[in-house]
Amino acid sequence: MIPTQHTRTIGLTGGIGSGKSTVGQFLADAGATLIDADAIAREVTGPDGSAMPAIRKAFGHAFVTAEGALDRDRMRSLAFTDPDARVQLEQIVHPLVGSTVSARAQTAIEAGSRLVVLDIPLLAESRRWPAQLDAVVVVDCPAAVQIARVIARSGLAEDAVRAIIAAQASRSLRRSLADVVIHNEGVDLAALRTLALQVGRRFGL
Repeated sequence: MIPTQHTRTIGLTGGIGSGKSTVGQFLADAGATLIDADAIAREVTGPDGSAMPAIRKAFGHAFVTAEGALDRDRMRSLAFTDPDARVQLEQIVHPLVGSTVSARAQTAIEAGSRLVVLDIPLLAESRRWPAQLDAVVVVDCPAAVQIARVIARSGLAEDAVRAIIAAQASRSLRRSLADVVIHNEGVDLAALRTLALQVGRRFGL
């Protein structure tokens, strides 16, 4: 992915409940092209998605819904108790998501987008992305804040949220990769929007 003179490409990441998706939406509302890796993952594991034949072969029909999509609840339970299963799923899904993200980013670059934002939750865990980006932006907050936010919005049990956080990259690893850190603790949405737009302006928006 080679940006043109007028395009900057940044990676946006953060742990669950950090506010990363909200920051991404603020940037999109301001004119950036937002490419959401999670949304693409849902596409490829949705009904008759491109990942489904390999998922069905690897895990069996029990992990496929009647509509032909990944049974996310069943797979989530398996993935958090069986690390090998999680790796196997990632080996199926991640290449498909990565190639789609790259293709859509290239389309946005060729269309003259000034700022392309790749919303990639697992950016810190991947070796693929940093070399392809002009900068990495991390949305960060303490684990206690993450847990409270996720419980409030999803109703998940605290133990389940802690398991998700434990399976993700550590805060220190994400921050070590960051060119910019947005601290999303104790700020309201208006203040967070201001911080997001400051980042957007820094990268040409």
